[in-house]
Amino acid sequence: MEMIERDGRLTELRGRTGLMVEQLGRLVEVETPSEDLAACAGGAHVLSQLGKEILGEPAEFVESGGRTHLRWRWPARAGGATVALIGHFDTVWPLGTLARWPFTVDGAAGTATGPGCFDMKAGIIQLLHAVSVLEDRSGVEILLTCDEEIGSQSSRPLIEELARRSAAALIPEGSGHGALKTGRKGTGMYRLEVTGRAAHAGLEPEKGANALLALAHLLLAVDALARPDLGSTITPTLSAAGSAGNTVPAHAYAELDVRVASREEAERVDGALRGLRTAVPGTSLAVTGGPHRPPLPATSGAQLFERARVLAERLGLAPLRDIVVGGASDGNFTAAVGCPTLDGLGAVGDGAHAEGEYVSVADLPDRAALLAHLIADLLDNQPAAQSRQ
Repeated sequence: MEMIERDGRLTELRGRTGLMVEQLGRLVEVETPSEDLAACAGGAHVLSQLGKEILGEPAEFVESGGRTHLRWRWPARAGGATVALIGHFDTVWPLGTLARWPFTVDGAAGTATGPGCFDMKAGIIQLLHAVSVLEDRSGVEILLTCDEEIGSQSSRPLIEELARRSAAALIPEGSGHGALKTGRKGTGMYRLEVTGRAAHAGLEPEKGANALLALAHLLLAVDALARPDLGSTITPTLSAAGSAGNTVPAHAYAELDVRVASREEAERVDGALRGLRTAVPGTSLAVTGGPHRPPLPATSGAQLFERARVLAERLGLAPLRDIVVGGASDGNFTAAVGCPTLDGLGAVGDGAHAEGEYVSVADLPDRAALLAHLIADLLDNQPAAQSRQ
């Protein structure tokens, strides 16, 4: 296969490695926990300034649901394609995390670490630099949001509107140990609320209706609903009950994280959870929540992955692999409206949502170059998307 000789984009981006690390540090050092609107708004301003430095122009601020999202867009050529680049700058890390875990570069290991470094601030820096080396940005739209980690409630309409008119969606979330993500499971979030009746635990426990005991029976039933063989898992994540150590609990709750590989499984699990009943007399159950992100099927990104694989080979980069993962992203939403979607185009590293998450410094420019070539290939060879409802 013909190599891309002395590729100018790759050479240019490798020459920016130090700058990319410095800018990544500036982005990591502004903490952006999803639940803190003021912190996310501050992060949006820092990121807009970084975008101005890299792209030559600041972002458009898009307010939705009290949140500040960012957008850059360059109109497509007549009859040309729009390529959506979608990411998020919110993180799971609370304010103050930097005080004990600062942004750090380990030269010997060739890594950089810090809260949100891998998920997914490095991917954002790569994305901005990738777009900056395009000779023609016509048809490129960048959407960076600040609520992905808590379900994208305010940004989902923006994501779906962009996806409906795009020929492809490229998601620079962290890779899977270097592998691009062609498929993701769908998600659901549920809350089981049990109401019982309080009573003195020593004097007359028989007059109570123990909500905690009822919840325990329910969680055993929930565990039996999982079908790992079909890719379906149901994980209790948060729970609480009771009001005092000597009182029969009148209230108890548990939150469930549901992951499914197919819409059929999402429907089965949803129906089964809503059909649960308590086994303790005098108690009742309320089930809230439901399916959220639909599955991202591997078929959605298969052709895009093949294009990326060929481009990586021509650039002389390490051979690309693809993977299907349990975690969800905004790529689930873009695929669900019919937009071909390739995920995991961001940093090479590991440790998403875990203390010590890190990125490979040497891979920052190489993955940015791959993304730049993939965007250019799609803009040059992809027809405009048909309107999707």
